[in-house]
Amino acid sequence: MLNDIQKDAQERMEKSIEAFQSHISKIRTGRASPSLLDGISVDYYGSATPLRQLANVVAEDSRTLAITVFDKSIAPAVEKAVLTSDLGLNPASAGTVIRVPLPPLTEERRRDLTKIVRNEAEQGRVSIRNVRRDANDQIKALLKDKEISEDDERKSQDIIQKATDAAIKKLDLALADKEKELMEF
Repeated sequence: MLNDIQKDAQERMEKSIEAFQSHISKIRTGRASPSLLDGISVDYYGSATPLRQLANVVAEDSRTLAITVFDKSIAPAVEKAVLTSDLGLNPASAGTVIRVPLPPLTEERRRDLTKIVRNEAEQGRVSIRNVRRDANDQIKALLKDKEISEDDERKSQDIIQKATDAAIKKLDLALADKEKELMEF
């Protein structure tokens, strides 16, 4: 029973870290990354379809993304979707290939992005702490129902605290890597 609670807590903490990493991967650095366009949906025959399902996105070089559309007729819609996204990108179409040059980031924009990343990290820490609280509440409920001893409760809470510390450390390392990436010129 306690092992299930601990395992569930660790899995949920890992998911929080993965969610944080997926959020920050969408934040644009000076480098071209295909994941930058993951959040873009294209109006395809009346329904919003993710860009990944309609085209192949690759990093041509460090400053350019190339979008190769599968159906040439939707190239203008893809171009419009990239243009109207809040990423501030200007795509250039060449038949079925759409090139998206990434402008260099200004120092001020880098600082703003760093603040955004730090805010995302704090949200991740909060979610990890919420997982810890939930697990500890479950353990206290078991103690209250006299299903476990006080020693077992303390040991389990220590294990969950160590898992929490490890998860937050992992999140902080990902944050430090992203901040370093943002501040590189």
